[in-house]
Amino acid sequence: MNAVAFPDSEVVDFVSSKLIPVRVPADDPKLAPRYKVKWTPTLLILDAEGVEHYRSLGFYPPKDLIPSLLMGMGMAKYNLPDRPAACRYFEQILAQYPAGSLAPEAAYLIGVSRYIETHDVNNLIGIYDRLTAEYPDSPWLTRADPYRLLKK
Repeated sequence: MNAVAFPDSEVVDFVSSKLIPVRVPADDPKLAPRYKVKWTPTLLILDAEGVEHYRSLGFYPPKDLIPSLLMGMGMAKYNLPDRPAACRYFEQILAQYPAGSLAPEAAYLIGVSRYIETHDVNNLIGIYDRLTAEYPDSPWLTRADPYRLLKK
């Protein structure tokens, strides 16, 4: 990662201002087994208690690393549960990286988060409609397909 994404100034600024980065060798005798790290790089988003909320495996170019970190930060909030805060991270992915590989997942999770908070079925229908319009080739549309049946 040092040769690809981490030297990028935008990535450095993001990580240093939003996260507490810890680098652990993949063969660390204590932490590698605890977090089931089998390959490098493995990026984990953990909470203050060390609970894992998101994992990514392999190299990311700089333009894709920040959305991945945002997704992890969003999932940590989603799992708390602080769904409004999670939505802010997912919305940031859509606003700043709409063509990125994580945008369809972010759109899906926004709708799910809002549905959990409100129990308004229109949030589920909105997932299907948005993915159909903006990300028709995404596997997230397949996951949202049952929500089309909720339309009246």
